[in-house]
Amino acid sequence: MDGPIPSFDRAVGPVVLKRDGHSISRKNIDPDALKILYRLHRLGFTAFLCGGAVRDLMLGKTPKDFDIATDARPGQIKKRFANVFVIGRRFRLVHIHFQEGKIIEVATFRRDPIPGEENAAGTGPGTALDPARFYGTPQEDAFRRDITINALYYDPITFSVIDYVGGLEDLTRRRVRIIGDPVERYTEDPVRIWRVLRHAARLEFDIEESAERAIPTHGPLLATSPGARLYEELNKDLAYETRPVIEALRRYSLLRYILGKAGEDYEADYGLFTKLTYLLDIEKRAREAGCLLSLEETYALFFWPWMEPLFADKGADMSPVLGEAFAGAKMQATLPRALRNDVIQILIILEPMLRALSSGRMRWSLRRRAHFPQASRLCFLIDRGRPPQEGESFESLYRQAFPSAPLSSRRRRRR
Repeated sequence: MDGPIPSFDRAVGPVVLKRDGHSISRKNIDPDALKILYRLHRLGFTAFLCGGAVRDLMLGKTPKDFDIATDARPGQIKKRFANVFVIGRRFRLVHIHFQEGKIIEVATFRRDPIPGEENAAGTGPGTALDPARFYGTPQEDAFRRDITINALYYDPITFSVIDYVGGLEDLTRRRVRIIGDPVERYTEDPVRIWRVLRHAARLEFDIEESAERAIPTHGPLLATSPGARLYEELNKDLAYETRPVIEALRRYSLLRYILGKAGEDYEADYGLFTKLTYLLDIEKRAREAGCLLSLEETYALFFWPWMEPLFADKGADMSPVLGEAFAGAKMQATLPRALRNDVIQILIILEPMLRALSSGRMRWSLRRRAHFPQASRLCFLIDRGRPPQEGESFESLYRQAFPSAPLSSRRRRRR
């Protein structure tokens, strides 16, 4: 950011940084996002780049996503753009699809409902079931967002940054601040606590005092959030920069309200959590090297330190043992059943792999199982601290440890 940021005063109006007051350049903005912005403007609509993209550009970082906020309604956007999908029921969002799977989200400016307004009766236009009644102005849209540094707008027409909530000042002070009263905002939506910790951890920002003070008393409310929503938030953290967020959740004793018994164990057992952070660091290096784990591989790696002690009884059928562990954990985040099953099957193959690298005894019949390649890749990460290179396999890893050992299981002759 260039130069001092004026102090925010809601009564005075937004703080506007003109082109010479910030360092955002259009060359750093996704060209497809710019095309959408310019086209909406030509059609007579107001449209801004918004959210984390503006924050990251102001900090000199490369944004992960480029979201757009506009006064155009979803139906109006759908009529004027190709490859448009309108999603959501309560608040409809527009996803514009581009080549190679790129999606740019376009949302209509909206406002927070007045207390009691959401419960109003009726089904026609202007009633609670009509999302149009909650559309708003850019200012109303900014104040309904969670934290100030995510409520900035960039206008590509005037090249200016627009701040209705004091986000520019908070960027300068390197702090995460809730918009509004933290107690009220956390009570309305406990997931905001998670988001505050996520942004503070990833950006290495401080948390504003009142927002931080309310976390211990309101953190348990996370357990009341819908399980599917907690699962979605967990996926966001496992996608990248995982370790600092998980460490922050543990520091405030919040893992237990997301992962149940597994979270409690990661909080209570420092050695167990140290193993987890070691694996998260390895996964980060692998991702930076271009090795992207599948979702089931990521969860298998995440739960491996917690599940590993269960393999102490080598004679047990581990599939029901691990299944009972998941069920007994009573996780608040709802992991899909198929994902849990995939994780269990990967770990059932991974454990004898790791054991074979020290004992020399391997059940080669496991190679016929569908999850063998995924377990093999995790075995490389855990044993070597890196993903397998081209041409490498578990067999080559095993051969390095035991050059003369056979790579097949001998079958007993039938009499």
